[in-house]
Amino acid sequence: MLKMIRICLIPGVLVSLGLCGGCTSEEKKEARENVTTIDFTTYAVGKLPDGFSTAVTDGGQPGTWEITDANGTKVLAQTNTDETDGRFPLCICDSVSIKNVEVSTDFMAVAGKVDQAAGLVARYKDKDNYYITRANALEDNLRLYKVESGKRKQIANATLKVTSGTWHNLKLEIEGTHLKVFCDGKSIIDADDATFQDAGKVGFWTKADSVTYFKNLKIKNKEKE
Repeated sequence: MLKMIRICLIPGVLVSLGLCGGCTSEEKKEARENVTTIDFTTYAVGKLPDGFSTAVTDGGQPGTWEITDANGTKVLAQTNTDETDGRFPLCICDSVSIKNVEVSTDFMAVAGKVDQAAGLVARYKDKDNYYITRANALEDNLRLYKVESGKRKQIANATLKVTSGTWHNLKLEIEGTHLKVFCDGKSIIDADDATFQDAGKVGFWTKADSVTYFKNLKIKNKEKE
């Protein structure tokens, strides 16, 4: 039996319950694989999508998260350019809480003098406790962190060319204490950490003055039957 944990029906979301009458072949495949897709093209410009909430880790101004028209395509964007270096805006999907999960997105680093970062969050407990992987177009690297009691600690790092103004795909996979990070379909980071072992929410992360676009959010439930 397929199982999703704490997933509610919200606009723009295909919920994988194995019942998908009238769906496309791709949607039926996602249903079989227990995947939930949130497509931001279905939301109104200028608003935070339903089912999401925002927060900020460490300091600085809150993020400005809203649907933006990017050359004819509606995306979720973080547009506040507060340059506080230790500022980490978050946009969290509150409708999902999963322990073993694969979360992915298509992102574009648009602008930023201090940083041009795009991140994915998983096993999110609150704004001070979660796992996060992020790609940075200014530093050309990919990193995996844990934020514990509000303090960010690096788990792994990899050099990676991340082009600003270009769409990339980022994916974080967690099963038990094993964490894997992929970028543009390639496995980049493979690590282990046992800090957060309970189910948690997923979402997006940026840093400092990063202006970042996110096209979608895919959440695959990897809980064992």
